[in-house]
Amino acid sequence: MTASPELDSPRTASPDLLRSVFRQHAAGVAVITAAGEAPVGFTATSLNSVAAEPPLISFGVGTSSSSWPVIARAEHIGVHVLGEDQRELAATFARSGADRFGPATDWRSGPEGVPVLGGVLAWLVCRVVARVPAGDHRIVIAQAVAGDPAGGGRPLVYHQGRFTALRD
Repeated sequence: MTASPELDSPRTASPDLLRSVFRQHAAGVAVITAAGEAPVGFTATSLNSVAAEPPLISFGVGTSSSSWPVIARAEHIGVHVLGEDQRELAATFARSGADRFGPATDWRSGPEGVPVLGGVLAWLVCRVVARVPAGDHRIVIAQAVAGDPAGGGRPLVYHQGRFTALRD
C-alpha cells in the first residue's frame, strides 16, 4: 500500500482546517426557532438525534449569534427540517440582519408559544434540558414534546459551502 501525499504532511489543527474538513461532510439543514420579545431563529447544520427514550435532539449555536440570548433563556425551541425547495428560507435564517419572521416567512405560534414554520418537511417543539459549553458555542440538548413529520419530500442538504439537494 502506498501512502498518499496528504498523510505525509498533515496540517496543524485550526479553525480553517476544521471548516475545510467539514465542507466535505454533507449535512441536513434545519431552522431552530424560539419565542422571545420577538421570535428568533437561525439555520443549523448541526442537528442530531441523541436518544429515542426519552426523545432527545441536540444542535450547536454560537454564543455570538443574534439568536443566542433568547435560546439561552428559552424553555422550549422549535426544530424544522427543511426541504430541497427551501434554499431561500435557509439563506434567510442564515443571513445576519435578515427579516427572518417578516411577511415572506410562513409561520405561526405553535405549542408552548414556539414559532413553527409552515411548509417544512417535519418539525418538533422541544423542551430544553441542557446547554453544554463547547468553545465559542453551546450544545443545546432538548426533549421533543410535540411535532409533525408529515411534510413529505426530499431534504435540503449543506455541502461544499452551499445548500443543495440529494441526487438519485
